[in-house]
Amino acid sequence: MRAPAEPLPRRRGIFGPAIVALVAFLILIALGTWQLQRKAWKEGLIADIQRRSAAVPVDLSRPETWPQLRQENDEFRRVKLRVELRSGETFAYTSGSSLRPDIKTPGYFVFAPARLPDGRVVVINRGYVGLDRQFPPVTGSVDVTGYLRWPEPPHWLFSAEDRSGNTWILRDHRAMAARNDWGEVGPFYIDQEAPVPEAGVPRPGPIRPSLPNNHLQYALTWYGLAAVLAAVFGFWLRGRAHGARPD
Repeated sequence: MRAPAEPLPRRRGIFGPAIVALVAFLILIALGTWQLQRKAWKEGLIADIQRRSAAVPVDLSRPETWPQLRQENDEFRRVKLRVELRSGETFAYTSGSSLRPDIKTPGYFVFAPARLPDGRVVVINRGYVGLDRQFPPVTGSVDVTGYLRWPEPPHWLFSAEDRSGNTWILRDHRAMAARNDWGEVGPFYIDQEAPVPEAGVPRPGPIRPSLPNNHLQYALTWYGLAAVLAAVFGFWLRGRAHGARPD
């Protein structure tokens, strides 16, 4: 009886694809696991931000402590401060705010300088106005309640401002201060929550911080791709095995 010959070339041809498939499978599993870790981190961050924004307002810290403030730890913290509002407003365009449920139509946020009792200047986002930018001038001392906010980072697609109309696309209060000669300002600006001016505009209000948390979907996508890869490779091996059987 003649013994069947072993198909050595076919078996040797499996080794390379198996290594590639294994490496790809491990990478996909690692990406899925990383997304689950990101999900846990994001949930903790969302809970922390919600606690800050719902807490009782505290006095704005002294200027010498401002360099220690960090966006990841202090943004959306509610503060209260007494300021002297100054003229020289500038406008940041909004198509509708994801943080302000009451703002659903295009308009502008009014940014203005305000002087603290010690002479330092902070920038206040005083609230929303319509596209006509009409509101009565308001100056003088006022007790403001609001939220600490940090400037938006530069964007590669468009510039921060429209120089011809003193309109800003990105809310970068430091660039606004430099452009309008407001002097040195802190690393943050204040999103005003209260008080509402007698005329009703600019319209401040409470914000509802929300961060997207799609990491579970991302994790399932990576794990799903890993399962598909394993299935495809299994079918490929099965096909190779059938092709390697002797007659």
